[in-house]
Amino acid sequence: MTDTSTAANRYFDAISAALKGLDIFLRHDNSPLYGHGLVAQVVSEYIARLENSFACWKNRLGFTQSFRISRAESGFPVFQNVMELEKDRRTADQKLAAIPKPDELRAEMVDFILRRKAFPSDLQRSMAERLYLQDVGTGLVFAPFILPKTVRVSVNPKTGRPYCLVHWGAFDGSANLPLVYMAMIEDSSDDMVGALVTRDGKLNETVPIPLPVEGLLNPDLAHRFDDFAEKNSAYSLSPATIAGNLDKDFDTLHPKQLRRVVLGPFYSAGITEHNSTVADVLDKVRDSKNAWLLTWTIQEVFSKGEKPGRRGLWSSTPARDEFFINTDDLEAARQGVSAYEKHALVPHEAYQALYAAGEAETVFSGYKVHILSGERVISDV
Repeated sequence: MTDTSTAANRYFDAISAALKGLDIFLRHDNSPLYGHGLVAQVVSEYIARLENSFACWKNRLGFTQSFRISRAESGFPVFQNVMELEKDRRTADQKLAAIPKPDELRAEMVDFILRRKAFPSDLQRSMAERLYLQDVGTGLVFAPFILPKTVRVSVNPKTGRPYCLVHWGAFDGSANLPLVYMAMIEDSSDDMVGALVTRDGKLNETVPIPLPVEGLLNPDLAHRFDDFAEKNSAYSLSPATIAGNLDKDFDTLHPKQLRRVVLGPFYSAGITEHNSTVADVLDKVRDSKNAWLLTWTIQEVFSKGEKPGRRGLWSSTPARDEFFINTDDLEAARQGVSAYEKHALVPHEAYQALYAAGEAETVFSGYKVHILSGERVISDV
């Protein structure tokens, strides 16, 4: 096995352990993730997509060597890999038709070994390609952009408007980071208010809403909202900018809260280079499967009030939200958010190494630390 393939296997083992650990953390009843089960549930969907993507990339290495990660920045694969997954997803069925079935390939491999007393490398590559195409063909991968879904609907008793929770995902091509967005949006359009709100200001239970709904709940705005989300999901845009753009672009949509979960950076011993202190300590961890550190940031911006709309004889002005930016916190102001939380997940062995080296306090300054120990995650250390 070459040094390159050994490093690749170490990386895949580490990121697999990290994502599995994050999923354990999110699904735990006591997860402190904003104390909001729905947020953890939504993020778990995108973690599953990431896990499937990495499984696909690992199989892809069985028949091609084109895989690169952002070693000095995010620690995640570079955007080109994500684009290739999306391209192959669209042509998977066509390519699969040209590759023999798994049972046929296995029979050919056995026959090759018995007759030639050699390893069937070409057949192994075909098997790896088939497994890759089968997985990527499901579509359950982390694409460059993942279309919005509505997962909750209710009514704001104060405004008498229906509101929904919508989420979508994006893999930022510049920062090479997976991003998850969640927006709580009120809808003041006459059709939606008339259909969903009863006279006593409650959700009309007689209207069937088969959650989750693909796209925004409002069918008249769903396609426009998809386009908006795709164009406004860059990491370089602050949550306040995205919420403000949404408020301006849709007169009848009122974003009351926008959350962004930024997954990464990811640190892996002997692979990533973006923090020499962390790298030096992780290199000393005995088991390479435990020599990693995964961080993520949850950003939130919320409306502090709404400027009422005006209707005049000759012109009208729609209602507009005013978003709260915490200027008392310099980092919150820089991020363009009302609040933020930085989290770190680290295996117990790696945390012990950082602690023993006297680096834990420096490395985890400002982070909520979660330690993975077997199938448990210990928080508030």
